[in-house]
Amino acid sequence: MTDPRLDLVVVGLGYVGLPLLARAHETGMSTAGFDISGEVVAGLNAGRSHVADVPDSAVTDMVATGFRATNEPSVIADADTVVLCVPTGLTDGAPDLSSVRAAARAVGENLRPNTLVVLESTSYPGTTEDVVRPILESGSGLRAGEDFHLAYSPERIDPGNPQFGVRNTPKVVAGVTPLCAKYGVAFYGRFIDTLVVSRGTREAEMAKLLENTYRYVNIALVNEVALFCDRIGIDVWDVLHCAGTKPFGYAPFQPGPGVGGHCIPVDPVYLHSAAEGAGFAFRTLAAAREVNERMSEHVVSRAQQLLRDSGAPVDGAKVLLLGVSYKPDIADIRETPAVPVAAGLLRAGAEVAYHDPHVPGFEVVGRPLNRVEHLDEGLREADVAIVLQDHSCYDPVRLVASRCLLLDTRGKLAGENVQHL
Repeated sequence: MTDPRLDLVVVGLGYVGLPLLARAHETGMSTAGFDISGEVVAGLNAGRSHVADVPDSAVTDMVATGFRATNEPSVIADADTVVLCVPTGLTDGAPDLSSVRAAARAVGENLRPNTLVVLESTSYPGTTEDVVRPILESGSGLRAGEDFHLAYSPERIDPGNPQFGVRNTPKVVAGVTPLCAKYGVAFYGRFIDTLVVSRGTREAEMAKLLENTYRYVNIALVNEVALFCDRIGIDVWDVLHCAGTKPFGYAPFQPGPGVGGHCIPVDPVYLHSAAEGAGFAFRTLAAAREVNERMSEHVVSRAQQLLRDSGAPVDGAKVLLLGVSYKPDIADIRETPAVPVAAGLLRAGAEVAYHDPHVPGFEVVGRPLNRVEHLDEGLREADVAIVLQDHSCYDPVRLVASRCLLLDTRGKLAGENVQHL
């Protein structure tokens, strides 16, 4: 291409890549983005954002000052720095690095000497050096650490978090050589406040897995505490409130209908896979997974019991799910526990609908659920409503006043018609 060199090209323009681009662009960097989705590319070039944390106005400003999105990988050849922000999910319950491999091939085929390449995608230890590096070197004929610089810096994006974003979240950086790490630090230091240099890429990859596995295991602990408290008639929410007042030695976590999102349910599987490959049994992970996956069954069972206690048959009962995204006030439904909850209720013969102002469409086992537009009307028609997500639009007073049977999985409601997890 004949365009001048770009400071940054990001590969993968989703919930990680687009905020990274927006922050870099704020500091005056020249930027471009590569994505295989024609819809994403067209939307961004028209000034439309598909990521809630990046408003349309930010994309419009980026485009007006030189940013472009493209599905032509040749743009990579113009970059001083290329950052890979592609998804690492699961296929049939196992780690899937197909997107990382495809992105690395695109970069390798367009890589020029002295370019910095950074992987931000979450994966198991060894991915940067054992998976990405050989693909880059094979495609380019260049050597990492000699002809180009290769680093790993795990993403720490928390969608919908108003306090911590790209700029003020400390950034871990590691290189395949000390010089590569220095180039990584020099790049991120241009637009991120605090950098943490890791000893190596494997340590940085493991640190990312530990961060989210820590949350996964502790969520499992409070979920099992909730199950036990339900069994013996203890108010788990009061237990958690009291324990949470301790100013040291205790970190609060909340139970719920299961775990969802792009990291918490997925990253422990990558850690488990790495452990299996090393002949190591991560018993804590296995136990945590069993507990967390059991929570959706518990919610379905509680809903069925509520219906039976009220004299309503489960078969044909109208159940309204309130909030189907994986966290409050966002539209993201990746790995949401609303899916197994809805599936369990459908298997039991219930008629399941949902209300969520952030999610325009929701499908379970190939079946689109009816979306309730007006909350009050939906509550009037429902035999039982299940609060799966505590969106800010769900006013507790309004919900309780509906007199509909309510199963609250988030511990926010109180009233005669309310049952908790």
